[in-house]
Amino acid sequence: MENIGTNYRKIRDRLPPGVEIVVAAKARRTCEVAELIAADATIIGENYVQEAEKLRKELEPGLLTRVRFDMIGHLQRNKVSRALSSFDMIQTVDSLKVARAIDKRMAGAGPLPVLVQVNVAGESSKYGIPPGELIPFLHQISVFRNLMVKGLMTVEPFFDDPELARPYFKKMRELFQHASENIAGVEMETLSMGMSGSCDVAVEEGSTMVRVGTAIFGPRP
Repeated sequence: MENIGTNYRKIRDRLPPGVEIVVAAKARRTCEVAELIAADATIIGENYVQEAEKLRKELEPGLLTRVRFDMIGHLQRNKVSRALSSFDMIQTVDSLKVARAIDKRMAGAGPLPVLVQVNVAGESSKYGIPPGELIPFLHQISVFRNLMVKGLMTVEPFFDDPELARPYFKKMRELFQHASENIAGVEMETLSMGMSGSCDVAVEEGSTMVRVGTAIFGPRP
């Protein structure tokens, strides 16, 4: 296995300028995350609040100032307060209850950037707003003063052939464009879609942010 910093830079070099990489650090060691920050990774994604808390405690302060933390796993409403202490962006807002809880707890602290998670394929095993309910949902949460919708996120179905995911990425791009043109009070800047095996196809279809773990670290332990 090559150096993980080298792996990160190879992915960075092959993606177009402006496409952000979220390092999916689930179950990875603090020393590995530190190595990636030293290799100029700027966004660390964690699935769980407790893993982000652990990283923030163990990373050197100088490294913490160089990186932001995004939540890329499902956020339970009862963990919103802890999440807001550990993450700089929540990518997985998927219900009015969670959005309202964020808005309430961020009062006086300024708006928190969030992405709305869309269940683009309607899979029962995944979280997210159904595509047909996205526009009404965005209208509902656009009035909250303490969160700012910055875009959309999806976890596409897994296929051995990433080309099979292309229709879902196209659908997300259409939803993103429609929201950009029709919803006041949101800032559609980020379309987070594509992972280790599918990021190239996702970028071809308009992704501005990919979430990569295995292609950097290798298989999870």
